Amino acid sequence: MLDKTFRMNYLFDFYQSLLTQKQRKYMSLYYLDDFSLGEIAEEFEVSRQAVYDNIKRTEAMLEDYEKKLMLLSKFEKRTELLTQMKSAVEKNATPEEIMSLLDSLEKLD
Repeated sequence: MLDKTFRMNYLFDFYQSLLTQKQRKYMSLYYLDDFSLGEIAEEFEVSRQAVYDNIKRTEAMLEDYEKKLMLLSKFEKRTELLTQMKSAVEKNATPEEIMSLLDSLEKLD
């Protein structure tokens, strides 16, 4: 569950501007503020099922955006390449090895 929470938080960070105000609010309360479905339902005066359905639909939308735009995937790859570059510099890697990492980084965009 924790992995899903982290993933949804990252996807929300990248794609929240593509969501409606209501979707943003539900996702923010549920994932960022750790509200229960019942607490969100009470605040918006809707059923718990309505909140659940909205969150599930929004999660699917976020996954679909990621599938098409790959912002999170590129972010993760970029982070990994930067870690490898730092390690290579610390280990006095050859210029060719460092250039290879830089080339990989450039190809992400």
